[in-house]
Amino acid sequence: MRLHWHRRDLRVTDNPALAGDDRLLPVFVHDPAILAYGAPPVVSFLLGALDSLREQYRERGGELLLARGDPRTVLSDLAEACDADAVTWNRDYSGLASERDRAVAAALADAGVSVDVERFGGTLLHEPETITTADESHYSVFSDFLQEWRNQEKTAPVAAPVRGDVVDPRDSLDEEWLDEASGAAGPLPSLAELGFDDPNADVQPAGTDVAHDLLADFREDTIYRYGDDREYPARESTSRLSPHLKFGTVGIRAVWKATEDAAATAGDGYARESVETFQRRLAWREFYAHVLDARPDVVIENYREYPNEIQWRDDLGGLRAWKDGETGYPLVDAGMRQLRDEAWVHNRVRMVAASFLTKDLLIDWREGYDWYRRKLADHDTAHAAGGWQWAASTGTNAQPYFRFLSPVTQSKEYDPDGEYVREHVPELRDAPTDAIHEWPILDDEKRAVIAPDYTEPIVDYGEHYERAIEAFEAARGDG
Repeated sequence: MRLHWHRRDLRVTDNPALAGDDRLLPVFVHDPAILAYGAPPVVSFLLGALDSLREQYRERGGELLLARGDPRTVLSDLAEACDADAVTWNRDYSGLASERDRAVAAALADAGVSVDVERFGGTLLHEPETITTADESHYSVFSDFLQEWRNQEKTAPVAAPVRGDVVDPRDSLDEEWLDEASGAAGPLPSLAELGFDDPNADVQPAGTDVAHDLLADFREDTIYRYGDDREYPARESTSRLSPHLKFGTVGIRAVWKATEDAAATAGDGYARESVETFQRRLAWREFYAHVLDARPDVVIENYREYPNEIQWRDDLGGLRAWKDGETGYPLVDAGMRQLRDEAWVHNRVRMVAASFLTKDLLIDWREGYDWYRRKLADHDTAHAAGGWQWAASTGTNAQPYFRFLSPVTQSKEYDPDGEYVREHVPELRDAPTDAIHEWPILDDEKRAVIAPDYTEPIVDYGEHYERAIEAFEAARGDG
């Protein structure tokens, strides 16, 4: 019998660790050390994904075993109790996950449990050690990484286990053990039982069926216009697969196959370019995972070191206004309110909001990273750290320190009719489109007439640019 420890692979389809001849006993462990970094939207999505995974195993005559506690103890005890021959799991790439993997493997060995331990690559198309520079280090420039990533063969999705392959733990473990394992064969724990409040946001549904429906709809239509439309938040032209990829309710190989199927019918021209643009987004996801694997400190430390410390501003009022969507910069506020309401934000607006915090307000990117971590259902450590450090000009492949994503220019270019802002900032619903874009540069009298209930800008447009440039040049030691 083989024990499989689920973490960020909450699916049975396209899960390489589930393939094999041994009978399978699946388990998920609610680990307090991991939950300490959780937040209501993330844990809410997780519980929905676990409910879906449990149903998938029940359809195959098995059951997902649930436990709560330190996985070192839980998995060692479980392996001994069910007389397992092997323990498997899929890799994760954060420093915390890697340390936990090593600790669990050591605990299994120390417990004297005679099992084979094997880690699989079920999260990425290509593992970090397969794409390296000439000196076997990770790539720090995305374009170089992309070239090699594209050239490597992508494997096909793996078939799911079938009825008879999966063990029902109630047939393999005594009731006393199950009772002691925090109700292992009982219902899913509630958010409250795991120590979380209900999320304020309307978190999107979780589960494999939901993920595959999203993927099918995206592959049939949206992917062919993704190239340009993805930049316009009002067009709803993204895949919405990010939380599913984060928790593995859809397999990356299945997603890649869908893109290749789409490319095969796209022909030449814009449709095919759009498919390739989405594939490039998958490569970005893997690039940041490789960076995190090599540099786990990028979650808390600048990837790019400056000769001097960046003098971030301690601006609690500005930070609160940014979090609340009350900056007086409509596109930024629309994004922060979408985050509050949906636990998700369109990627273009995420970048604009991140640039505003780190450049216009000159607030440390780690403040923004932490807020997104607590509010996004699709928070992914690698991608979040990479994206925030890109915006802050401290990361690998980051935008130059002197480049800002102007909320006024970005609003005019990517929300030209003001649809997105009007949806999320109701105070501006009746405002003229030009006034929405130019709100930060209107005079007080015009703002009072157009939308008296909407906030004034918390920083003067343009003045903050010089402040940020001075701060970064001082950090660089210029002048």
